[in-house]
Amino acid sequence: MQVILLHPRFKTKTVTLTHRHLALAVMMFILSVVMAASLLYYLTIQHAARLKFPFMEALAVSAPQDDSSKKDRYIKENLAAMAIKLGEMQAQLMRLDALGERVQGLAGVKPQEFNFREPPGRGGMVEKTPQVEPLSMSEFQRALDAMARDVENRADYMNVVETTLMSHKIRSKLLPTIQPVNVGYNASGFGWRLDPFTGRNAFHEGIDFASPTGTPIVAAAGGVVIAAEYHHQYGNLLEIDHGNDIVTRYAHASRLLKKVGDIVKRGQHIADIGSTGRSTGAHLHFEVLVKGVQQDPHKFLSAGGDRTKAGTIAMQAY
Repeated sequence: MQVILLHPRFKTKTVTLTHRHLALAVMMFILSVVMAASLLYYLTIQHAARLKFPFMEALAVSAPQDDSSKKDRYIKENLAAMAIKLGEMQAQLMRLDALGERVQGLAGVKPQEFNFREPPGRGGMVEKTPQVEPLSMSEFQRALDAMARDVENRADYMNVVETTLMSHKIRSKLLPTIQPVNVGYNASGFGWRLDPFTGRNAFHEGIDFASPTGTPIVAAAGGVVIAAEYHHQYGNLLEIDHGNDIVTRYAHASRLLKKVGDIVKRGQHIADIGSTGRSTGAHLHFEVLVKGVQQDPHKFLSAGGDRTKAGTIAMQAY
């Protein structure tokens, strides 16, 4: 490519441009554009506040403000979600406290020994630990979710414990472990003895409590009355079904206060001592039957408040 230069003071001059010259010119043009853009950025963005250009100041501040607003929005959204999760956990803890108090009552733990509403005392030595980086928002969210799952799992476990304790308590109330008559001794025990009428060796299937006529007889355990009648040997007879194939029998009563189908509570007055039927004097003949077989009532009465022991005796009778 040739370029002809004309000037009135000089002769005509011809300049030849090669590809190398063109490439160099393009590079110089690009470099000048980049330098101009850099200068413009330096004068406008970096020093907009110093130069007091209002529109440029707004442009310079808008970029970091956009990033800050996005970060603030992200933090607010996460805080709102965590606040909802925290509210759910507080509700679960309140329910867990109430459940713990019910379980505490069923287990027989005194309230002053274990208070669910007060944090336990803690303490210990202060040890030097390496500096730990603060939790990020995502890490804190994961920790909060894990704690919520732990609280829910413990609530499920406490529900199972409460159900089990309630079942044990109900069964224990249906075991004949309280003495049906308030006397200090029994006139005749369970097992072989001389029959008071025949004088021969005979098996006594219960125990006798001697007491004046009219002395109250109470239910040895809760249950349903399945017999309230006169028997030619037992006299006025009352039988109570306690479930799990356990039945108690109260004989020779002077008066029956319950009828068939009545539900009686543990320790409830059900009859009065008498001397009806095959009897030599006022007393209560008391029997405990497991699956229709007479058991020694002393085994149940001696268990007393130890319901676990009474339950073990009942299981052994099976």
